[in-house]
Amino acid sequence: MSNLTKIPFIGATRRNHALEHATLKVLAERYKGIKMMGHSNPGGFLLFADLPTELVTEAILEARKRLQAGESDLAIHPGCGTNVASSSFLAGSASFIVLFALSRGKTPKWWQVLLSTIVVVPVYILSKPIGPHLQKTITTDAEIDDLEVKLVTSQKTRNGFIHQISTRT
Repeated sequence: MSNLTKIPFIGATRRNHALEHATLKVLAERYKGIKMMGHSNPGGFLLFADLPTELVTEAILEARKRLQAGESDLAIHPGCGTNVASSSFLAGSASFIVLFALSRGKTPKWWQVLLSTIVVVPVYILSKPIGPHLQKTITTDAEIDDLEVKLVTSQKTRNGFIHQISTRT
């Protein structure tokens, strides 16, 4: 993975993804029950949360400080799309393999579809630890020492706020 990290937009996105997760965790610690969502990119991240800019900014700065202090577990978030995507991909692949193997490329019979469904459930459940591992090794990078928060801007929407966090490495 270290070679991929050398590509600037990948390394920046991974660090921003870590800061996004850490920010979501800090906010969740402070404000129980708030619905939040984020999306990272090379220039920073978006945060969807019904919280004012000042509170989000404080949480971002605390999250950055805690990551820099070595709290790398903050970079791994249970609600990350990586978790859903990895388990769904593996379960879908298992279903395809079972259906293809049993039907030999023809239209599957009802019992083949049923067997495929029975196989999918344990594969989905057993694959749950893969998502956090992928976050730790591929989709986030908790080593954010040189990451600066440049600007936090917010836009009020009908359901809350969209916060744009701009960063620089």
